[in-house]
Amino acid sequence: MTTRLKRAGLAGLYLLALPAGTTVAAETDAAPVRVAQAFDFNVPDGAVEVYVDQYGQRVYLDGRGRVVGVDRPRRGFQGRRDRFRDRRDAIIDAPPPPGVTVEGRVDVAPGRDFGRVPDRRRPATIDPYDDPGFGPDDGYTEPRYEDRGPVEASPLPAPGGADGTDTVREAGLPQDGADRGLPAAGSDGPAQDTLGSEPLSGDDGQTIEESNPAPAVASPGNQNDRTQVAALQILLDRAGMSPGVIDGRMGGNVNKAVAAYREKFGKTLQTGDAQVLAEDLDATGGPPIIEYEITNEDVAGPYVASIPSDYGEKAKLPEMSFERVSERLAERFHMDESYLTSINPGADFSRAGTKIKVANVGSNVSGEVAKIIADKGREQVRAYAADGTLIAAYPATIGSTDTPSPSGTVQVNRIAFNPNYTYNPKVNFKQGSNDKVLTIPPGPNGPVGTVWIALSKPTYGIHGTPEPSKIGKTNSHGCVRLTNWDAMELAKLVKPGVTVEFTE
Repeated sequence: MTTRLKRAGLAGLYLLALPAGTTVAAETDAAPVRVAQAFDFNVPDGAVEVYVDQYGQRVYLDGRGRVVGVDRPRRGFQGRRDRFRDRRDAIIDAPPPPGVTVEGRVDVAPGRDFGRVPDRRRPATIDPYDDPGFGPDDGYTEPRYEDRGPVEASPLPAPGGADGTDTVREAGLPQDGADRGLPAAGSDGPAQDTLGSEPLSGDDGQTIEESNPAPAVASPGNQNDRTQVAALQILLDRAGMSPGVIDGRMGGNVNKAVAAYREKFGKTLQTGDAQVLAEDLDATGGPPIIEYEITNEDVAGPYVASIPSDYGEKAKLPEMSFERVSERLAERFHMDESYLTSINPGADFSRAGTKIKVANVGSNVSGEVAKIIADKGREQVRAYAADGTLIAAYPATIGSTDTPSPSGTVQVNRIAFNPNYTYNPKVNFKQGSNDKVLTIPPGPNGPVGTVWIALSKPTYGIHGTPEPSKIGKTNSHGCVRLTNWDAMELAKLVKPGVTVEFTE
């Protein structure tokens, strides 16, 4: 007896009637397909017909043609696999069988990803005596869970406002005038007076005094007009002449970016003329501030409750992630976090769908860098092409009086993206009471941020930072420190062998 394909009540489910010994043929000219008889066990109550769909599942129907059950046969390899998966989380309180070796931590249940081989390779390290150097596509992931130790975490804030209401709130337009006095974001720095290649400064770090500062430039509008100053900073950022964080404030970082702009383009930027700046903005990407809607991915993180200052505690974290959504978005749009929150009063950054105002920065510059100038007198890094053309310029923190950066000429040895940080008190310095080698996991809030460009002089490099608002303003401990986004851009422009010249 031959029947034809029948469509059941469920959309997209093709079912085949199965009387005993039935041969099934499609409505096309394809060869008949013989299917097996249905089993007579596990039949749901009320079922009067059984069909087999294209996945081999038995579908039971009642007398009115309604689906009352679906049964997937568990036989052969599939059945053994399912039974093995069901037993994966079982805890057996008995010695292992003879010849069996038990591996892994006893307080952690095995995972349920059947057949998945975990990637136990470590991220690139910046230990100058151990790091082989890795590129951005090497696929290195976070450290093994066996090495992490206990981790304390706290949930993200509840959705909605402070009163607990579950509403989507939109930010207002950027406001002119001084900021609203919101507390500045940032994490505690490490202990003062530590030595070695440690890049972070303490909160009370020394203010940089440039020996060769760039000439001061006119402000667009008055000094308190932060909206116009931010527009100038965004214009410079688009041109590859980085002002560091976009915070709506004039200062040394803006001055040196304008000087670099003059060197690159051969003309003086009319910083005091708001109309000229508006025309330049229109020609390079449109309005300086645009609207952005916070996504589920932004809110999901990952995030950590807080970044400790002690290296022993840092090493216990799974990664040196951002602490807040506003911190993540500030870095993405090259902004000071406190300025981002000040131009979005009342915005709920922890809620997907919230619309906020952000800087309309440009894409990364392109080119091949042949030479880098680390200008210690101006606290600026400039990248040049082989013909001497300026490609990009970045404000930097380059050493200090107590722990100066190198002098003379060195080379780029290797580049590591999203590196971890190897703390070795016998090689670098001693931080607090930590007297053992520690591996601090990677992340934007790690000691060297998201990039490490190793130099040919051991323990020195050009790298990112967890505190972008301090770049060009407070001293470091010998290395060349940039914002994470500037370090990332530079890392994609250079390659091993590029000359790095330190000038006074």
